[in-house]
Amino acid sequence: MSGSSRLFGTDGIRGKYLEKVKPGLAYDIGLAVAAHVGGRGTITIGHDIRTTSPLLALSAGSGAMSGGTDAIFLGMVPTPVLAYSVPHTKSKAGIMITASHNPPPDNGIKVFQYNGMEYTERMEDELERIIQVKSEVHASWDQVGRLINAPEIGEDYVDELSSMMSPRTVKYVPRVYVDCSNGAASNYTPRLLRKMGAKVFSANCHPDGYFPAHEPEPRQDVLEPLINVAQPLSPDVILAHDGDADRLSALTIKRGFIKQDHLIALYAKEKLLEGKGTIIVSVDVGNSVSDIVEKYGGRLVRAKLGKLHEKLLEYPGALFAAEPWKLIDPKWGMWVDGIYQAIYLTKLMMEEGLSLDGLLSDIPCYPWARISIPIINDGEKKRELYMLIEENILSTFDGYKTLTKVDGIRLDFDDKTWFLIRMSGTEPKIRLYAEAPTTQKLEELVDKLSKIINEISSKLGVKLGNYNVNKGT
Repeated sequence: MSGSSRLFGTDGIRGKYLEKVKPGLAYDIGLAVAAHVGGRGTITIGHDIRTTSPLLALSAGSGAMSGGTDAIFLGMVPTPVLAYSVPHTKSKAGIMITASHNPPPDNGIKVFQYNGMEYTERMEDELERIIQVKSEVHASWDQVGRLINAPEIGEDYVDELSSMMSPRTVKYVPRVYVDCSNGAASNYTPRLLRKMGAKVFSANCHPDGYFPAHEPEPRQDVLEPLINVAQPLSPDVILAHDGDADRLSALTIKRGFIKQDHLIALYAKEKLLEGKGTIIVSVDVGNSVSDIVEKYGGRLVRAKLGKLHEKLLEYPGALFAAEPWKLIDPKWGMWVDGIYQAIYLTKLMMEEGLSLDGLLSDIPCYPWARISIPIINDGEKKRELYMLIEENILSTFDGYKTLTKVDGIRLDFDDKTWFLIRMSGTEPKIRLYAEAPTTQKLEELVDKLSKIINEISSKLGVKLGNYNVNKGT
């Protein structure tokens, strides 16, 4: 099987319940993971707050037990807690049922290694090969695994993270507004921030798989209405998670939505002040980060979206790995952790005596756009659509400094203009990212790229939905 899996996408398996993600598939994954780790030991199982998640988690656990491994059930937990649970319990693997930030009808499956790191593409391919011969890997009646309930592991996570991230000094007590999007972090992030000593205001922190407050994707357009709601409380920062809390977004009353690049640049600055090293970022990260890494003497390495962990295997001494919304700090663990990120930001404010606006004061800014374009029909043509778009772009644009094909196609120019176009690995969408030295140049660039995309989709008979546009400076 090639590196392009049939089931696994950019970030695990994800799709609509009963279309792509079914109880039988979850069972097969559980069985395959058990076989992959040798049919002995333990596998941890967790799930998010979606209405179908308990069912799918029990199905995955049944598969794991059928394969001869003991299944440790955590119940409803954020994805970072499930990842943490694998090394914490000395398990051989972990399975998380979550669709992250996708709409309520969707669900998904993510698999983690013994150290809490996500499975690599090669390992995912191995699981798919096992599924094809699943009849050969069932354990006999006297070798099936046990069911072990372990809801206390979530509390172990809280205790260990709060102990590790306790502020050295407290120069400032920040006022933090937290929106958990009715997701799995609802009983985690607000509690941890209060334990640190921050003044916390929580909203949408009751778990609900219908996500009644707003979409669980912490995008700019979803979150900016929170500013008016939070403003009377005078928060120093507004923090928001997605459904499973591997992601974090931040806003302030003064700046509005903080581009994730600016947060990554802040983390890079803080880490490089402690010591020089490598910073791993995804291919869609822009100039703010590269400017800071260059200024403070670091080395920048780019990775595919959703595959930060694979780059960490190539650069095991890296200071951290990040993509928009997501951060892996190896000093804490080898997994993406939005809860850790919220604690880290608050810790910096407390120790340095600054609001988030103050911490970001020397981070360079550039006009930017992040655009998602839904494919309404003929999703089967999306590969052909993307190939034609790429060919047209390469024939239309010249004079670029670098061409990057780590994930999609990215062109960088001498004046720090750049853009990236790629197909989403989790949804039927085209993703467009762009940055330029001036707003006018950015608008011209986006218009030019949009025209190319619209013309080619029209020729192929592919209908596109309304563009979801997020912009800022």
